[in-house]
Amino acid sequence: MKIESKKKLLFLSIFTVIALLCYQVNFSSVLGTSNQSFTLFQFIGPIGAGIFSPLFGAVSILTVEVLNLAFKAYSGVAIDLFTLVRVLPMVFAAIYFGTNAKNKAAAVVPLVCMGLFVMHPIGQQAWLYAMYWLIPVIGVFWMKENLLMRSLGTTFTAHAVGSVAFLYLFGMTPAFWLALIPIVFAERVLFALGIGVSFFIANTVVHEMGLPFLNVDERYVLRLRNISVVPVRAPRSR
Repeated sequence: MKIESKKKLLFLSIFTVIALLCYQVNFSSVLGTSNQSFTLFQFIGPIGAGIFSPLFGAVSILTVEVLNLAFKAYSGVAIDLFTLVRVLPMVFAAIYFGTNAKNKAAAVVPLVCMGLFVMHPIGQQAWLYAMYWLIPVIGVFWMKENLLMRSLGTTFTAHAVGSVAFLYLFGMTPAFWLALIPIVFAERVLFALGIGVSFFIANTVVHEMGLPFLNVDERYVLRLRNISVVPVRAPRSR
């Protein structure tokens, strides 16, 4: 194995460990469930696909999800079907985040989710809820180069996959889904901001460390070397 490949795997492992630790910090509960929560993993998980590649990012997500499930099972926490299905949303989110802006295939997942949602008898009556998933589609075709839009598309892709899984497993009522619309807006904007900030920090760290085997988006790098901690005084005039 080449030295660069070994280094890349090493940093992928480090990123995976950090993501796993973030998984243990709850951010908010998943409405409609009693034992499911969103965590800081939603902020950091998808950016691995931007730093490494969509494939490596997805592998990192799967590794974190499997390890987290193993920890829960070891701790005696019951693993239900929805817990297993929750592995998928972040995988698709990572693929969306890491996909090149010229590749329009990332729009397929949210569009398929919209179709599946409105095909369901309950989803038909709450079709307005699924309109959120036009955001990642718009991002793919028109605004993928914008980090905020990229982050919004990423978190709404995860939202689309998770919502469809929840709908087909639990159903609930049309009123339940419609009532979630304003809550989803606030929740996903926060997730998008978290993803954007995390990517900005990760880009800066990779850039400052000088790691050519990782991807760096120069547009989102804080030039630390140009920042002076001690204020520079203007020279005195003689």
